[in-house]
Amino acid sequence: MEKRILLVEDEITIQKVVKMNLELEGYEVIVSANGKDALELAKNQYFDLIVLDIMLPEVNGFEICEQVRLNNKEIGIIIVSAKDNAEDRVLGLKMGADDYLAKPFNLEELLLRVEKLISRRTKTERATSEVYQFGDNRINFSSYEAHGNGKDLVLTKKEAQLLQLLIERKNEAVSREQILKTVWGYDVFPATRTIDNFLLSFRKYFEKDPKNPEFFKSVRGIGYKFTDK
Repeated sequence: MEKRILLVEDEITIQKVVKMNLELEGYEVIVSANGKDALELAKNQYFDLIVLDIMLPEVNGFEICEQVRLNNKEIGIIIVSAKDNAEDRVLGLKMGADDYLAKPFNLEELLLRVEKLISRRTKTERATSEVYQFGDNRINFSSYEAHGNGKDLVLTKKEAQLLQLLIERKNEAVSREQILKTVWGYDVFPATRTIDNFLLSFRKYFEKDPKNPEFFKSVRGIGYKFTDK
């Protein structure tokens, strides 16, 4: 599964160099040069890691870090900043950053730190049990067997993959485009109701009241999210 990185950097030269090198390492990179826009991206899209400058237009990196961390305990955050005194480093870590790298930085060192944080999250995801239970429902991701609404089910491979993606990203909105790219391998969203139909099936399988879903919810203008309290 291709890992997604949000690169928040308003120095265009640095932005282009870092983006290119991250993409060469196999990551999907979304860039933002504005703090307010970065917050919207972090709120509405899924990312495995954020590479974050501090001095940004509208909203600074410390505020972004704090707000993102309040809603997402798992995402990796690396601050990359020209602000290199001890007070700023401590503040960045207090706001929830996992790492802090001062500018000018060694590009290879940044790539190694990114790889380390991505690997940590990947191991956490893999540690998820093959069998997942929510409510009175149960899914076995290795055998594609499931139990929902008192009935035994056999899922298709795509159904199991989509369910696993939504469950791994529990309580986070996942866009249709990202679902298609991750599960189907599409780079461009086709004019179909493919995902919508899959979610209708999931609600039929697992929701007591499909018209008022408890687990599989629509996020207007974005896609879907799985919620399991």
